[in-house]
This record gives sequence, C-alpha cells and structure tokens, in this order.
Amino acid sequence: MATLIDNSKRARQRARAIASDLTLYHEAKILEGISNDNLFEVMNDEINEGRELFKSRVTEDIFKENIYERAIVDVLVKSKGHVKSKIW
Repeated sequence: MATLIDNSKRARQRARAIASDLTLYHEAKILEGISNDNLFEVMNDEINEGRELFKSRVTEDIFKENIYERAIVDVLVKSKGHVKSKIW
C-alpha cells in the first residue's frame, strides 16, 4: 500500500489533479450543470467518486481540511466563469 499524503501542499496538488480529471472527462456535463445551475446534482456521482479517491490517498487529518472541496470549486466552478449561467 502506498504511503498516505500527510502534507497539505501535496494534498492540494492531488485534489486539483482529481478535479482536473473530472473536467477532462466530463466537460460537457460540467458546462451543462453550470448553465442549468445544477452542477453539483449532475456531477454528484463523479464528485463523490473523486472524493473517495482523494480520501484513500491522504491522512484523516488532511482529509478534514476540506482540500478536495476547495479544489472542486477552483477547478470545476471558478475556471468556468465564462459560461453563461443564471448564478452569475
């Protein structure tokens, strides 16, 4: 078994990589979710799967820092600020 990440910086990198993979493989679904203001509903399964992957790679203390959730907002939401949406 691989050593768990116990460093916040490395954990942020891992979380952002997972979020980037979600964007890469589910771009159309993300754009639709932002446009229809239901991103977290349409991406629920994928986001949860990514969260479980992240959790399996980091220590419990690091997981409690909500690093993954911030990465999801930064990568899936903030980077799509150009998408026409009712919420902005």
